[in-house]
Amino acid sequence: MNQFIHVGFGNIVNTDKVIAVVSPDSAPVKRMVQTAKETGTAVDATQGRKTKAVLVMENGQLVLSALLPETIANRAQTGREDLDEA
Repeated sequence: MNQFIHVGFGNIVNTDKVIAVVSPDSAPVKRMVQTAKETGTAVDATQGRKTKAVLVMENGQLVLSALLPETIANRAQTGREDLDEA
């Protein structure tokens, strides 16, 4: 069953396709984001705000979010707990 997580501003992502949620502050991640923007594989879900998290998808795309990585991880964990209770 597909689970989805809200990554800000009405945007949702399939949690089964997320490999990692990382901070955009390190130089390697900044290079990944720049390359993804140049090649068209970046999905900007920030609505013009500062990127605080980068979701690396299994197909190589990057989803840029204005939410902190911890917030996204907590939302993903909460969603799993809700399914376990059902």
